Amino acid sequence: MKTANILGVTFHNVTLKDAVDAAMDQIRAGKKGYVVTPNPEIVYATFEDPVFRDIVNRASLVLPDGIGVIYAARILGVPLAGKVPGIDFADALMYRMSQEGMRLFLLGAKPGVAEKAAENIKKKYPGLVIAGTQDGYFKDDQQAIDAVKAAGGADVMFTCLGAPKQERFMAGHMDELPVTLSCGLGGSLDVFAGTVQRAPELFRRLNLEWLHRLLKQPSRFGRMMKLPLFLLITIKTRLFGGKQS
Repeated sequence: MKTANILGVTFHNVTLKDAVDAAMDQIRAGKKGYVVTPNPEIVYATFEDPVFRDIVNRASLVLPDGIGVIYAARILGVPLAGKVPGIDFADALMYRMSQEGMRLFLLGAKPGVAEKAAENIKKKYPGLVIAGTQDGYFKDDQQAIDAVKAAGGADVMFTCLGAPKQERFMAGHMDELPVTLSCGLGGSLDVFAGTVQRAPELFRRLNLEWLHRLLKQPSRFGRMMKLPLFLLITIKTRLFGGKQS
């Protein structure tokens, strides 16, 4: 797959279909790995933390979640095929998995959310097997690992713990988890459970999904301030050069 380096993060230059095809091929082959979906906030965090950047770059798939990453790619002269939001990737992957009766484990969110998400997912994709769930409030990583093992493992695990916790969890426990492909998907379980509403189609078409989230969750304002910093670093890198890896 072609790649594009954005401030040290090596994104895969793929469409949503390409990404799902690659994920399905890896699952069928039984090759362990994990998927990350960096937005500008995550890229900015990797810029400040080389260890975290290495974890992100070792992922099987690094997908651009957010229009800010797409703009940065254009500024740097390495345009990407388009954004691949984690929630869209998850939905498309579940559809494909359901056609082959694959197993999915849901990890993360507040108590009760993963179970509600599982109910909704089973209604939408009856061919998909929900192996089990575990909320994100476990006392230590071993508790979550034991829950996955007790469920008999899965082809895919949606790891929704927020960055950088979910990326560190997936990379650190990949070998011991009975899961082929783990996908770091932030707050996706809340959306699948219906406890958080995704932005209306109009906001998505206008690439303003971030604005909708900010209006619904004003507490995100501090986090959103990373976006202009991310763009400033991108412009500086374009104009004056800089460390890209």
